[in-house]
Amino acid sequence: MVEPGGPLPSAPNRKRGGCLPALVILAVLLGLGYGASKLFGDAGGKSSAPSSSSSSSASHDSGTWNVGDCGGPDPDDAPNGYKAFGCGDSGATFKALSVQSASILPDAIQCPAGTDLIIQVSVSYGSTKSKGGGIPTKTVCGRNLSGGHPGDAGAGGGQLVKGDCVTSTAKEVPCAPSGSDKYKVLDLVKESSQCPSGTTEPMRLTMAIGRPYDVICAAKA
Repeated sequence: MVEPGGPLPSAPNRKRGGCLPALVILAVLLGLGYGASKLFGDAGGKSSAPSSSSSSSASHDSGTWNVGDCGGPDPDDAPNGYKAFGCGDSGATFKALSVQSASILPDAIQCPAGTDLIIQVSVSYGSTKSKGGGIPTKTVCGRNLSGGHPGDAGAGGGQLVKGDCVTSTAKEVPCAPSGSDKYKVLDLVKESSQCPSGTTEPMRLTMAIGRPYDVICAAKA
């Protein structure tokens, strides 16, 4: 799976006036590109970090997020809003696999395998909830409760992990069906010399500050 993807009871009544902070969540679907290069030059690929081009807002009643919390679309803030739900509620669509500190460097966010969506939690102050604004505080790595799991290794979505497949231009694609221009990701490392045996296509990516790897170690799928 190569580079660069998601979805929380009804929102509580929002206070008008006052200065209590309101949490805003920016949900971002993985799947937009960063550059990858080999000896033949640059080519587009999928980013391993969230892109700001597809953002949504949401709130969490308690103001905090923990592993195991669930969320889904906010009917009071359609179509892009999301909010917290009990995991047994019909409105819940994803569960938090990991909760990390926010980062101003998108590529520094690395979620665990199986992550289908990444949500940035931000705090804004005042009586009005702002969409896409606020101060980033946390990043939630979520997994769909049902349906497909694009974040699974080989499924063609989510962040790049071992077991994913890419094209010769470092673009993430599903491993099935097989094809002439598909390569299996064996490892993600900083230098080509660190690639494991069996690597036939070390793909050096263009620089991205904060990303923990610069080379995709790949072999013909």
